[in-house]
Amino acid sequence: MASEKEPYVPEGRLLSLDFFRGATMFLLIGEFTSLFSYLTHSTPEGGWLHSFFLQFHHQKWEGLHFWDLIQPFFMFIVGVAIPFSVARRVRQGQTRRELMRHAQVRSLTLLFLGWALYCIVPGKITFRFQNVLAQLSFTYFIAFLIRDKSFRFQLLFSLGFLVVTELLYRFFPVEGFNHPFTPNENFGTWLDLQYGGADLRGHWVSFNAVPTAAHTIWGVMAGNLLISHIPQKEKFVRLAIAGIVALVVGYALSPLTPIIKRIATSTFVLVSGGYALLVLAFFYWLIDIKGSRKWVIFFAVVGMNPLFIYLFAHADGRGFLLHIYKPFTHLLFSPLGEQAENILTSTVIWATFWYITWWMYKRKIFIKI
Repeated sequence: MASEKEPYVPEGRLLSLDFFRGATMFLLIGEFTSLFSYLTHSTPEGGWLHSFFLQFHHQKWEGLHFWDLIQPFFMFIVGVAIPFSVARRVRQGQTRRELMRHAQVRSLTLLFLGWALYCIVPGKITFRFQNVLAQLSFTYFIAFLIRDKSFRFQLLFSLGFLVVTELLYRFFPVEGFNHPFTPNENFGTWLDLQYGGADLRGHWVSFNAVPTAAHTIWGVMAGNLLISHIPQKEKFVRLAIAGIVALVVGYALSPLTPIIKRIATSTFVLVSGGYALLVLAFFYWLIDIKGSRKWVIFFAVVGMNPLFIYLFAHADGRGFLLHIYKPFTHLLFSPLGEQAENILTSTVIWATFWYITWWMYKRKIFIKI
């Protein structure tokens, strides 16, 4: 049981992982408040502050912004959690068959929720696979299936996804879609056009689930390392080395294959996976090795209910809260100007998103699937 000076951590959880997940989700739900857009538009183009706020938007095509790392972080974190979740269920007496059934149900639930988010628009039902939940349904299940395989098998299997992606994009024979690194003229767009789910404006493709499965598999590999009996400092060193290697290889190959998140090129997967490993290593060192635990609760509470707060924010939670807050924030902040009012109102909504997870944490309410 946690002391009064330390945060309560449910059994079988790693606090550094909850912090990493929570920080990632906190930023992700912040996007739904429109705060980053207001901040970007409030600064003059060309200035350093404007350039900084641009990091909280996706790169339009080639290149990498900080915001392009959020989804890879989340998919990687889901993989890290798999060994801990399986170990907890095994201690509870679940059989391999029960574990498999749970993984199947969870995967299908993620897919259903991913589809449901596209169907929120009234009068429109669209089955698309571009959002994180729909893609995670695939990457999670693949990672779960090979969770017990050897390190060598998992590594080669994950790299195989990247090789297949390279081959399909580079050698796809259909005229008009054989330009691997051109928006809307590549294999990924062609595939989405076959079922009517193409995103021609944003250039996101459903096939991203295949190469980014590597993120979740690498998460499982990291989770297996963290749950092992290897000394903590050696775990940290291995995570850090793996992250550095992935970054070096990814950036070294970028002149041949550009780093593009919207079609999840192999170099993007390597570089973003490298950053995920390094961030996890840092948090593990800081929180679990050095013992800096009291301050992490701010983000950890979000990490303990990630699915709930993501769905609430995505399902127009901002609109719901804005309807409640707008009369009061307009009264208080309108004298400061429209831009300041929008920024402060969005900040209040973001704070409310966080408070909801804090309220659930204090009452030990953890929504799981």
